[in-house]
Amino acid sequence: MTTIRNGAVALLLLTGALGTTSLSTGAMAASSSAELNQDAQNALQKLYQTNPAAMALSKKAKAILVFPNIVKAGLVFGGSYGEGELLSGTTIDGYYNSVTASWGLQAGAQSYGYVVFLMTDKAVRYIHETHGWEIGVGPTVVVVDEGVARNLSTSTLKDDAYAFIFDQQGLMAGVSIEGTKISHIKS
Repeated sequence: MTTIRNGAVALLLLTGALGTTSLSTGAMAASSSAELNQDAQNALQKLYQTNPAAMALSKKAKAILVFPNIVKAGLVFGGSYGEGELLSGTTIDGYYNSVTASWGLQAGAQSYGYVVFLMTDKAVRYIHETHGWEIGVGPTVVVVDEGVARNLSTSTLKDDAYAFIFDQQGLMAGVSIEGTKISHIKS
């Protein structure tokens, strides 16, 4: 995994330096499915231990998208990339990548993970039927921060999906998944 992460940082820095505004979904080789499965399970356990609202949502979710490690880098132009899996109960229902391109006042690199709890059949159908789901288009996604989590209960769930960003490390401020494109990849 370290080689892939270092390669991702190098690719993203090169992408930013060249001023490229998009990343090819085939630019990186997929992690082995066994590594990804283990990383996803570890990420979920860590999230559940630190955030009781996430555990409560997991019991009501129709499916869960887990991206255990996203690498983001940029110097004016930037991007992020990571791989994850879709879980339906305990079954892996496919592998996905998460790609974001950005431009603006930015410099540095960071890593983080995120989990999206798909709460409706509509959201699950959408991820299966589209050739890439851009967060912010399609099903409604609420990014859960401390304030939202405090007021979140299984009786107040009204949106299609809830996202938790966790384990942020690095030298860039802030994380947003708005505009992130999630696409199915072959395992």
